[in-house]
Amino acid sequence: MLIWLAQWLQSLSPDLGFLRVFQYQTFRAVMAAMTALLLGLAAGPWVIRYLTAIKIGQPVRGYGLESHLVKRGTPTMGGVLVLLSILLSTLLWFDWSNRFVWMVLTVTLGLGAIGWADDWRKVVDHNPEGMSSREKFAWQSLIGLAAALYLVFCISENTNARVLELFFTWVQSGFDVSLPPTAGLMLPFFKEISYPLGVWGFVLLTYLVIVGASNAVNLTDGLDGLAIMPVVMVGSCLGIFAYVTGNAVFARYLFLPHIAGAGELMIFCSAMSGAGLAFLWFNTHPAQVFMGDVGALALGGALGTIAVIVRQEIVLAIMGGIFVAEALSVMVQVGYFKYTKKKYGQGRRILKMAPLHHHFEKTGWKETQVVVRFWIITMLLCLVGLSTLKLR
Repeated sequence: MLIWLAQWLQSLSPDLGFLRVFQYQTFRAVMAAMTALLLGLAAGPWVIRYLTAIKIGQPVRGYGLESHLVKRGTPTMGGVLVLLSILLSTLLWFDWSNRFVWMVLTVTLGLGAIGWADDWRKVVDHNPEGMSSREKFAWQSLIGLAAALYLVFCISENTNARVLELFFTWVQSGFDVSLPPTAGLMLPFFKEISYPLGVWGFVLLTYLVIVGASNAVNLTDGLDGLAIMPVVMVGSCLGIFAYVTGNAVFARYLFLPHIAGAGELMIFCSAMSGAGLAFLWFNTHPAQVFMGDVGALALGGALGTIAVIVRQEIVLAIMGGIFVAEALSVMVQVGYFKYTKKKYGQGRRILKMAPLHHHFEKTGWKETQVVVRFWIITMLLCLVGLSTLKLR
């Protein structure tokens, strides 16, 4: 919004040349991060007091760790603070004509609404499980598929009019149309190598990335500060990829696909990082507020959507290795338990407890040790992900 206001003021008075700074994505990205950070820090105490007043307290599962029982009653749904900071800061600093940012905002708020409903049921109904897994997955799938169907054509064309035209061409051709190389699966560490996916392949991959990232971040959000800092780090790195991908010169030099308009996603990524750091101020151990599904599902979906747009799905899996490991730990634990129960009549476990962070707690690590060590691992993985920019 401010970029349009600056352009209007400059058109009225050419002497206001300093307003040109609003045209630079890097400047607006920095300002978006600062705005989200200050908004989060300023509104945080009020949000915590309000959530406490209306008794939005965190329920604790009966089969959880005993050390976590002291967390019962801590205000949850603090992800609302993160989402509002991101929304206000992004709306203030990004170019409203950019379709990619609107797409990411839509997915983020849509998944946030699912998480809000889930958290609300946990609090109001006093049910630690909240929304049923089947219902939650169905709503996530609806958002993931809708986003995938739009992005497959949005990445291939430069305007919404051309997107609509390509969609009708696809339908009229009997759902068989060729996509440009930019819609292929990019392989990191290799020059100009992409695997053609086709429309259905792209839709399937995008759906898996968005829904998978959403659930993976949600599973990671089990300890004070564990999920939010990796989100900040991975989101910041994706902002760099967005800037490079949206710049024709940089993209050509680094052998990356040029996606016109993707650079504006750096504004959203910066706002997410600023809002995440503000939330960490209150979420660090011992946490004053928890993010809840309203924040975790939304932020995970945002990371997945951005990674799809900048064509870095594999790099997201590398940088978000902690999220991947947490999700896999649950899948392996549940799968092995069901298999052994069916085969031997009694379920067995590979880990002491899932997700993975609880396993390390069971082995004797303190909560803060698990959190900080997972942060360090994420930092290293982000550096590996960023190295793919040049190592090709």
